[in-house]
Amino acid sequence: MIDIHTHYVPNGWPSLDLGPDSPWLRVESESDAMIMLGAKEFRRIQANCWDAGLRLADMDVDGVDIQVVSPTPAFFNYGRSAGEATKISRIFNDLALEIVAPARDRLLPFCQVPLQDTDAACRELDRCVANGHRGVEIGNHIGDLDLDSVGVVTFLQHCASLGVPVFVHPWDMVSSPRSDRWMAQWLTGMPAETHLSILALILGGVFDRIDERLKICFAHGGGSFAFWLGRFENAWHHRNDVIGTSQYPPSHYIGRFSVDSVVFDERALRLLVDTVGAEQVMVGSDYPYPLGERPAGGVVLKSEFLSAEERELITTGNARRFLGLS
Repeated sequence: MIDIHTHYVPNGWPSLDLGPDSPWLRVESESDAMIMLGAKEFRRIQANCWDAGLRLADMDVDGVDIQVVSPTPAFFNYGRSAGEATKISRIFNDLALEIVAPARDRLLPFCQVPLQDTDAACRELDRCVANGHRGVEIGNHIGDLDLDSVGVVTFLQHCASLGVPVFVHPWDMVSSPRSDRWMAQWLTGMPAETHLSILALILGGVFDRIDERLKICFAHGGGSFAFWLGRFENAWHHRNDVIGTSQYPPSHYIGRFSVDSVVFDERALRLLVDTVGAEQVMVGSDYPYPLGERPAGGVVLKSEFLSAEERELITTGNARRFLGLS
């Protein structure tokens, strides 16, 4: 089994000195720490974020052979200057290589880039690929710019030309009194953000003009996209004056992107497979965070509606193709 959605956090890093809200790690013991954004507590984490031995032990328990190890989106820092974001990216990307070093055949690192500056993002991607990163994780937007913005499309085209896979993760959800209750930013905001980003690639005409070699995958089952494709399709046909900005209706672009399987429910997984196809779904767990799936791929393995061939594609075959593994 290959898990294409996991995260890491280094066990500390050099002082970034980027102002009062700079990210840092408050280490509380050998096994516990708190991610800090300036003086604000963001998330409590454990040593499995940085300790390859603990990570590998959990993988063995779950039957996972390979993990894609990606950044934690809180450290993207797209709102900072390009120079500051580049500095952060370089530090974290180099530390990621140290984290996966004990098991480079099982832990495959994805880098982060300063996506707000296209040239800097392409340079950092090139540096990371040369150093051993297998792909790149990006956030689903840069402020008010979505994935169809000119700079992001240029970066995606660069990834396509290199054959570098792209993993899109929602981040920086809108905060309000209503969404700040009950972790609603994570429970409703993340699915909506991911859905919106897939719409941007379709209605923004990105799939119409970008290289078909682009390998792009969306976290969390593609958010709410699968459930609302029918509504999307209906709107494209009946309000074409407003949203008819893509060459073809939305369903035409099924197959141009992948999603992970971390939807937690067999009924949701069935809808996802029926909508995007078994060839476009890969196991993802969101390890090691508490809203992730343990054991990884559990719903896929126990879903009786899947054929043996479909289950093999979702657990292994699709990820091998996505990652360019032999």
